[in-house]
Amino acid sequence: MKMRCLIIDDEPLAHDVIRTYAEGIPFLEICGHCYRATEALDFLSQNPVDLLFLDIRMPRLTGLELLKTLIQKPLVIITSAYEEYALEGYDLDVSDYLLKPFRFDRFLKAVNRALAEFSRQKPASVSPPAAPSVSPQLYIKSDKKQVLVQLEEIYYLESLGNYVKVWRETGFLLTPRTLTSFETQLPADTFVRIHKSFLLNKRFLQFIEGNTITLKNGKKLPIGKNHKSIVQERLK
Repeated sequence: MKMRCLIIDDEPLAHDVIRTYAEGIPFLEICGHCYRATEALDFLSQNPVDLLFLDIRMPRLTGLELLKTLIQKPLVIITSAYEEYALEGYDLDVSDYLLKPFRFDRFLKAVNRALAEFSRQKPASVSPPAAPSVSPQLYIKSDKKQVLVQLEEIYYLESLGNYVKVWRETGFLLTPRTLTSFETQLPADTFVRIHKSFLLNKRFLQFIEGNTITLKNGKKLPIGKNHKSIVQERLK
């Protein structure tokens, strides 16, 4: 069984990109195209949909406003050129947040995550082996080079304004990105935002004491006041 997908975006090029990417993924079926969020309301009222590819900035009704109106929500992958809506998007329980322009490998990671959620909801409807796999690694731009990093090697990420330190056992890579952009890209079941300035790989957690996390290498990281409840839930 395939996941029925609806593309909602006011840019025709965005539809073309997503449709082309989806054609190479056997468990996706594009069942409709809407160019306005208001148009999507009518479509969703008459057609079963498992997954939305949803833009945010659209005329009359934004993508996030559309989500807030839905009682029965399909799975959602946000596709937007604006990263500042990421936190609000995750508050609405979206599966992933893709920053335009995104490559096929990033798209594939997002739909694999959605498939995992879909499989938990309907365990008999989708066969897990049908899902293509993505290697747990990414390229990080540092010192004018693209460095291939295995996700399992990353201890934590530290924000420095418009730069991020990606800490590994051998030290850190400094890259011109924001922590939020990493948060939307890295697997949420492994990496947890513990502070406005820190994103932690759970596999390196040793223990929590008060508002401090101690890693297996002895490094101590603070837990932000606004992140404490999320940390307690995610790190159970």
